[in-house]
Amino acid sequence: MDNFPPFDFITVSTEETIECGKRLAAHLEKGDVVSLHGPIGAGKTYFTKGIAAGLGVKDEVTSPTYTIIHEYAGEKPVYHIDAYRLQGDDDFAALGGEEFFYGDGVAVIEWGERIPDSIPPDAIVVEIKILEAGKRRIICTSA
Repeated sequence: MDNFPPFDFITVSTEETIECGKRLAAHLEKGDVVSLHGPIGAGKTYFTKGIAAGLGVKDEVTSPTYTIIHEYAGEKPVYHIDAYRLQGDDDFAALGGEEFFYGDGVAVIEWGERIPDSIPPDAIVVEIKILEAGKRRIICTSA
């Protein structure tokens, strides 16, 4: 990732959360890994929708909670991974999840904190915190 600009934003709507994801997408390159952290309902899937839209994905982006991995075609493929139902790094490895890292696309992992040893050391980490009145604090850093 070239010139990744860490950021810390407060959003007040799902639309702003999506826009924040688009803002990050403008800096993503093929092979990048984005690890999303935050509680249920924080907006991880909305943020992913923004990343996907920013990378030219036209399909509707939905949570892959039950399928674990969704793949979307765009200017760069997006591999949307949900680690919520995984029991840890061994489950992720058994699924072959690491095959989606460093390829032709961008891997976005919801619940990345559930598979800490699988997240590459150069991943981008996005922490989404729920605030009062529907606001979200989105903190994006490189690991």
